[in-house]
Amino acid sequence: MSQTPSRLFCFGLGYSALVLARGLIAGGWRVAGTCRTEDRRAELAAQGIEAVLFDRERPRTDMASLLTGTTHLLSSVPPDVQGDPVLDIHGSAIAEISGLTWAGYLSTTGVYGDSGGDWVTEESPLRPTSARGQRRVAAEGAWLELYRAHGLPVHVFRLAGIYGPGRSALNRVRSGAAQRIDKPGHLFGRIHVEDIAGVLRASVARPNPGTAYNVCDNEPAAPGDVVAYACELLGVAPPPAVPFEEAAKSMSPMAFSFWRDNRRVDNTRIKRELGVALRYPDYRSGLRAVLSAEKED
Repeated sequence: MSQTPSRLFCFGLGYSALVLARGLIAGGWRVAGTCRTEDRRAELAAQGIEAVLFDRERPRTDMASLLTGTTHLLSSVPPDVQGDPVLDIHGSAIAEISGLTWAGYLSTTGVYGDSGGDWVTEESPLRPTSARGQRRVAAEGAWLELYRAHGLPVHVFRLAGIYGPGRSALNRVRSGAAQRIDKPGHLFGRIHVEDIAGVLRASVARPNPGTAYNVCDNEPAAPGDVVAYACELLGVAPPPAVPFEEAAKSMSPMAFSFWRDNRRVDNTRIKRELGVALRYPDYRSGLRAVLSAEKED
């Protein structure tokens, strides 16, 4: 008698979730989830993914039936000013899923706020400096409450800056939008999208409900260094370095908020507990892989 294949349901089939979904489909999984536009739904259907439209303004009346047979659940939907739309609208349906063996929530390392450049681990205090970060902390707590109150196997993944094919410093350089901002001692973490999928698969294989994981590469780096290396790969001159104080004058509030915090994020837990070996442990190996993948396309 053949075993029923695992089924992943993704709230928010965006950039990171789709990389995971494609890999699981190749392994025989069934994948379903939500998106926000009809065009996106058609694109996903062409890839073998059953998608339905959902956002706070379009709650589903059929969510309980849509979740039937789900063995694994992932949410990459960010909170809005009202809270987490997935849990606000469909939290009760999620809590009642029968046979769920793993659930993941994609958060951000922004929950740590500013450590003055010091290292932070999953045990570090959550001290976000922006309203967006505060909403993330609240959303993490709401997802983990499903574990505490209902025994759902929830895991939290705090992602650093995501990059990959079509979304990297290479694209910014090509478009002329790249800046080389100079703020001495200010470092950012990042993670290749394929390594995000790898961490999630490793967690599925070794579930530990109630746990949070930092998902970043091994080398926090200055954004200007990343831009300079992207320029080197493309064979173009890097843009001139601009002092942060000057660049900040023309930054959007959101862009400025990213520069407010300076921290180095420790990724020991994903290696020690999940056995993860990053494919792209630093931005140089990651950008080389992105360039190679884009050339193949």
